[in-house]
Amino acid sequence: MRIGIYDPYLDDGGGGEKYMMNIVQCLSKDNAVDIFWNNKVDLETIAHRFGIDFSKTKLAPNIFAPGVSVINRMLATKKYDAIFFLSDGSIPLVLSKKLFIHIQQPLEQMQTGSLLSRIKLSRVNLFFCNSEFTRSFISGKFGLKTAILYPPVELKAKNIKKENIILHVGRFRVKDVISKAGDYKKQSVMIDTFKDMVKKGLKNWKFVLAVSVLEKDQEAFNEMAKKAKDFPIEFIINQTNEKLWEVYSKAKIYWHASGFGEDLQKHPEFAEHFGISTVEAMGGGAVPVVINAGGQKEIVTEGKNGFLWDTVDELKDKTLRLINDKKLITKLSSDAKKSSEKFSEINFCQKINDLLND
Repeated sequence: MRIGIYDPYLDDGGGGEKYMMNIVQCLSKDNAVDIFWNNKVDLETIAHRFGIDFSKTKLAPNIFAPGVSVINRMLATKKYDAIFFLSDGSIPLVLSKKLFIHIQQPLEQMQTGSLLSRIKLSRVNLFFCNSEFTRSFISGKFGLKTAILYPPVELKAKNIKKENIILHVGRFRVKDVISKAGDYKKQSVMIDTFKDMVKKGLKNWKFVLAVSVLEKDQEAFNEMAKKAKDFPIEFIINQTNEKLWEVYSKAKIYWHASGFGEDLQKHPEFAEHFGISTVEAMGGGAVPVVINAGGQKEIVTEGKNGFLWDTVDELKDKTLRLINDKKLITKLSSDAKKSSEKFSEINFCQKINDLLND
């Protein structure tokens, strides 16, 4: 089959792009796959960061870019058996035999109201989301029937001795570039929390933040990093997936805080839509202590494979409980690794192929 893939955020550098590129990797094994994009460097960056193999795919002109006429777009898509399209709220008008729309975060608007939109919707074979959190929002707000296809997580844990490391992995991104106000992943909150724990007596532990930073966010990141001075806090910046697996395998505890302090009823997009890094950390044997919001609740079962928290005090208390109870942290580490296998790449590829051949 000939398959086309479009992701409007390929130049964004976020982990969400790995989802669509994993679809590419799954389908390119037995199909001819084209990625609609004009900048080869963006794909090379993703390939390096996430270790994704694009050798069996081709780069095709981005027919979904602004300025491409609807007629030319439709004619270009006619030769495809299927197109997988990551939606930013838009629905494409295409002539491929099948059309699959992926929605990876809660959206404020979607093209569902007009006559043209209804015609477009009639061409969609399936909408699918990355979590129940995203699905419930899209289904409730726009009335779209959607399936859930959890992101694939390639588990590459290394046989490395555990160290007293609390780990966080995520892109650093400010919410307002102009005012440099806040960061989406709440890394500042976690830094302040760890500093407070150290001030109150925590010893022989360090907090490691493995972050990706784009040039536009560099100045704000530098300001945040100054807060860590004179504390056992380290940064791993813009490293490959291989390097990340080293620290996943060393870490004993994993923190995540996206959505903390936000009105998630008004802005659900500020919560973690799924939480690939949480699953990866669990695969490395790190026990998750993550915010009780968004997709994290679908990954972590309280007291079974990690802990969920609503307040900073809970984050501190549950972290200290693990630090002070060797038997508990060992048990939850083992259970976390087992739980992570639910999101294996094999299961994901099988489901993608089932969609294609249904």
